[in-house]
Amino acid sequence: MNNNTDANKQKELEKTAAQNEQIQEFGQVILNENNEDHRIHLLSIIGEIEGHESLSNNSKTTKYEHVLPRLAMVEDNQEIDGLLILLNTVGGDVEAGLAIAEMIASLSKPTVSLVLGGGHSIGVPMAVSADYSFIVPSATMVIHPVRTNGMFIGVMQSYKNMEKIQDRITGFISAHSNMKQERIETLMLDTTQLVKDVGTMLEGTEAVREGLIDEVGGISQALKKLYQLIEESKQQ
Repeated sequence: MNNNTDANKQKELEKTAAQNEQIQEFGQVILNENNEDHRIHLLSIIGEIEGHESLSNNSKTTKYEHVLPRLAMVEDNQEIDGLLILLNTVGGDVEAGLAIAEMIASLSKPTVSLVLGGGHSIGVPMAVSADYSFIVPSATMVIHPVRTNGMFIGVMQSYKNMEKIQDRITGFISAHSNMKQERIETLMLDTTQLVKDVGTMLEGTEAVREGLIDEVGGISQALKKLYQLIEESKQQ
């Protein structure tokens, strides 16, 4: 009897240690792991989105090579019912951010995003890629044009290429939110709001009013909505 108890305790400790490691290394964990009806994978997208080039060790980053395989696992794992995405990001690599956003948007399982603090730049497509999006009142989202630096070999060709990249971003945002592409471009090119940049900063209620985010709310509302979407998907 004692041997069984000790073995169970050891398993629980190992399970807790594994969960803590997932949180520490990747900001990910399974919620309601013992609940067969609502097993949710939690994904945190924080700091700067790291792409093909490594950022400094002093930077808080989300690495796309960690996130993409995890999203594939969420899709393939029959025991996971839904995905909750927490965002507090300054943006980062455009291609990496769009890759994550496209993966989230293509999941067959219910997804809900929650913007905390900030969902700036390429964080905007990731926020709207979920089936339903929330933002806390104090959070902000910055919409601005694509930026680059360095030497340009062909100015006109480089400009056209950046314009195409920008169209990909605005097209994705428009397709996954209630905001028209023309309005996104208008806010993106506003010169009156940001001191050192072109663009617009939207606070929580403004993001909802513009149709970018679905609803103002916090973690309880996000989980409640995700449970609802899971129940609806099981009834189909």
